[in-house]
Amino acid sequence: MKPLLVRRAQQMPDAPHVPVAIVGAGACGLTAALRLRDQGVECLVLERDATLTGSTALSSGFIPAAATRLQKSLGIEDSHQLFAQDIQAKAHGAAPQHLVNAYVAAVSQAIDALELKHGIRFEILDGFLYPGHHARRMHAVAERTGVGLMAHLERAANSAGADILTDAVVRELWVDSADRILGLSYERPDGALEHLACDVLILACNGFGGNTAMVHELLPAMREAVFAGHVGNDGSAIAWGRELGARLADLGGYQGHGSWATPQGALMSWAVMMEGGVQINAAGARFHDETLGYSEAAVHVLDQPGRIAWNVFDGPLREMAHGFPDFVELEKASAVKTAVDEVALARVIGCELPALHNALSATQPGFIDGFGRSFRRALAAPFYAVKVTGALFHTQGGLDIDGECRVLTTDGAPFVNLLAAGGAARGVSGNAVWGYLSGNGLLSAVGGGWIAAGTAAAQLDG
Repeated sequence: MKPLLVRRAQQMPDAPHVPVAIVGAGACGLTAALRLRDQGVECLVLERDATLTGSTALSSGFIPAAATRLQKSLGIEDSHQLFAQDIQAKAHGAAPQHLVNAYVAAVSQAIDALELKHGIRFEILDGFLYPGHHARRMHAVAERTGVGLMAHLERAANSAGADILTDAVVRELWVDSADRILGLSYERPDGALEHLACDVLILACNGFGGNTAMVHELLPAMREAVFAGHVGNDGSAIAWGRELGARLADLGGYQGHGSWATPQGALMSWAVMMEGGVQINAAGARFHDETLGYSEAAVHVLDQPGRIAWNVFDGPLREMAHGFPDFVELEKASAVKTAVDEVALARVIGCELPALHNALSATQPGFIDGFGRSFRRALAAPFYAVKVTGALFHTQGGLDIDGECRVLTTDGAPFVNLLAAGGAARGVSGNAVWGYLSGNGLLSAVGGGWIAAGTAAAQLDG
């Protein structure tokens, strides 16, 4: 990666000007752009890739939100308070409360606005709860994929008149002696460096999961993990923050996933685990309570022989999984193995039959296993199995921000016109892998993008 720079000057070279510049055209950047356009503010979103993909496209596309118009219309009982409690319970109380409160309130406003003002139709995932959630609050577009969510956001942004510049890799931030952002410089595909002046800058770019050196430094448990995120997660926000003297927070927080199909290199939905599936290691044994969460499951799987495990489930769970496009694609890729009975399943896994039999026997209804998990029904033949490993998806630490998404200096004062949200900023998962509540990434992206746009518009009015 070419070096990222902070240039200090009293003025920029002659350059086009835009009131608000947004770095990154994922869910965070596009949500911010949509709110700015709703308020009549001109903005430019700079995207490093030729097409809009990023971390959002690689995600499930499920956005958690409480007390939305859609939830209420379906009679789902939920509240901001309950959602905030679920976030803190998963993070063992270590999530920054000011951001928890801000994001929980903002994401519901954003979802309602995306529906009512921009025509994005959401559904509520039904039939099961993700780990740590006490209400059905996962909002998804009809495609139920991150790619689908990005397509809807991009269409809405284009319809709203938001300007998006692709193939624009931001390399430099220009800052004056008072730490006011003057603008930025971005690299074009031919290597040319172009300049852009702005009144407010929103960093909606990325985390650092794709930066091997930063992962080794900050997330040693993930040194050997597959990185299943977007290559644009190069840690640029952290690099700029360090040069600017910004405060960083929760750099040990991240979203892992214990269900990355190998060698296919694709995600298998954790819903199968929540509804009664189990993970079996190469010795034929279970090794954790799968219902505690897919993020910390990554570490558990990586601790197993060969750094792999098998997701084991049965016919009814396979039918349920057909509702998730990622699982359908795995079947097409021959990742799902079929076993007519325990003997055949032991051959698939390569383990001894007695060990496997003991592991499956623990799924008897009413029995609480050694990990504290109980099951509603026993798994029954025929069985299905998918070989998986642990993966790093995206990081949850970054620039420290206040409840208005203003980036803070090391002494806690906000920069005048520098905002951050999504992967560029600290999230609400605390400082460890077990703090990640399902959907926290898109909560921070959509909720944070919504807040940052409101702050930017207020600063321009001020």
